Amino acid sequence: MMSESSRRIRIRNASLVAAAALVATAATAACGAEIGSAGESPGGASGVSAAGKPVVTAAMYPLQWLAEQVGGPDVTVTGLTKPGVEPHDLELSPLQVAGLQETRLVVYIRGIQPAVDEAVEQHAADRSFEVASSVPTLPSAGEEGHEGEEEHGHEEVGYDPHLWLDPARFATVATRLGERLAAADPAHAQGYRERAAETAAGLTALDGELAKGLATCSSRAIVTSHAAFGYLANRYGLHQIGISGIDPEAEPSPARLAEVAKVAKQEKVTTIFTETLVSPKVAEVLAQEVGAKTAVLDPVESQPANGDYPSAMRRNLEVLQSALSCS
Repeated sequence: MMSESSRRIRIRNASLVAAAALVATAATAACGAEIGSAGESPGGASGVSAAGKPVVTAAMYPLQWLAEQVGGPDVTVTGLTKPGVEPHDLELSPLQVAGLQETRLVVYIRGIQPAVDEAVEQHAADRSFEVASSVPTLPSAGEEGHEGEEEHGHEEVGYDPHLWLDPARFATVATRLGERLAAADPAHAQGYRERAAETAAGLTALDGELAKGLATCSSRAIVTSHAAFGYLANRYGLHQIGISGIDPEAEPSPARLAEVAKVAKQEKVTTIFTETLVSPKVAEVLAQEVGAKTAVLDPVESQPANGDYPSAMRRNLEVLQSALSCS
């Protein structure tokens, strides 16, 4: 017969096991809440969410938007960068890194988020879609004078990573993403390809709107807080003058500020463009110096407060048309 003391020990041990199980369950739930979206969290190593759908992890907002359009109801899309967070400075938590091991596909652009680059290389290299590899890229020089500058790792890739600001390139990315999802989840391949084609068609139409709207502008020079708009400028025949280079956190030197002010006066620039996630102070000082006003030009690096990627790009078109006196 079991003694009273032995019975107490067994009861206490059983309670400890139950408590440990509760802690483990809570930790798993916390992990899912941190890296999941739409109330769904990644599941096990198979890359399937609690809803039984393949998990697609997007490094930043424009890629998340694209994955949601192409993946549709067949996937659970999670984002690594929360709204309002500057993506260049993203630091991943241990839970987010662990989540990369439980995703079917990671969609990212190498060179814009060093923490993501490292985590993907270590934990998801065989389940990743590196977007810049699917389209022609532009050199990392945002404008004259910034070729090859070392900014928080951006010099490592040698190209400008802000390719989503060219809807035509982004349309190609949509098509390639559809193929990658079809390969990762053959059971829903037709749906991925159909939605990729629809998304690409929408982006092509958006490209047409921008091209038409910026075809007849009195001015072609845009002075921006940082050199994020190289693809937009290249696509629509504009001349970007970045106060800072590719990295928005890189402080411009006094010589650079003097150079930008000189060019802005020569080009008769009437608007200095600020951004949604970057302090406008430097741009405002420059605007005062050259006698210009300021306006927000969104690099769409984070989810807009109102709307989505296409609506943000259309707002950018309106802002540019006003600033550049487009007829």
